[in-house]
Amino acid sequence: MNTFHEPTPGRVHWVYTHPRRDSLNQHLLRAGSTALSEQYEVTVSDLYAEGFVPALSERDLGSLSEVPGNLAELTGEAYARGEVEPEVRREQERLAAAELLVLQFPLWWYGPPAMLKGWLDRVLQTGFAQGEFDEDTGLPRRYGDGRLMGRKALIIVTAGDDERTLGPRGVSGDLGSLLFPLTHGALWYVGIEALDLHVVHDADGIDGSGRRQEAERLAERITGLSDERSHPYRRLLDGDYDRKTRALRKDVHPGRTDLAIHYRD
Repeated sequence: MNTFHEPTPGRVHWVYTHPRRDSLNQHLLRAGSTALSEQYEVTVSDLYAEGFVPALSERDLGSLSEVPGNLAELTGEAYARGEVEPEVRREQERLAAAELLVLQFPLWWYGPPAMLKGWLDRVLQTGFAQGEFDEDTGLPRRYGDGRLMGRKALIIVTAGDDERTLGPRGVSGDLGSLLFPLTHGALWYVGIEALDLHVVHDADGIDGSGRRQEAERLAERITGLSDERSHPYRRLLDGDYDRKTRALRKDVHPGRTDLAIHYRD
């Protein structure tokens, strides 16, 4: 049985994660979603405004809440039984329909807010987003082969630091590496290919004029999204990784340990 979710052309799901109503992020949301609506059918989930509950809990197990065992397997069984919380089911349906996922958030403590992490924990459920195995190799269908393959993601992030501080030699660390757990460990894991980050630096000092400029910059990028080429990571099943250790083969970028080795050449 085919358990992969085919995206619907022309559909976009935008997940917005910021608690303030009159914020820079709110301005970006309005400008970006308006620009996208000229080309796509857009659904927006404002997680704070909608009261999304980020904490994965026993209620996500449905009737299996008292059953001992592996949590991921139990949530997968709950999904198979149709015992999914309504707010999670809604997000899964929107994501399954979308060819493009937009994740927008401020950088807090060098990562996404807990609200977005909780969205990933609950929505990318076993059975819905991952849990398949390749029949020929016995390897799990993950890292480019999850059940949500065929989709792209645009990540919009506002950061208080400037571009140098969040650069390759900056004290805060390279932003691409900081967000590797999101772009690779979550999105690519289930088959979603992330486009280049859209970053607003020095966000805390941006005034009204700056907000308008950043909104225009985002709208301009969105207008050209269909022409963008991404830089995908390596797929687990393509042979670049040792099947037993799942580590990159020693002959691929020998001696290097930086995260960029996981991008396709």
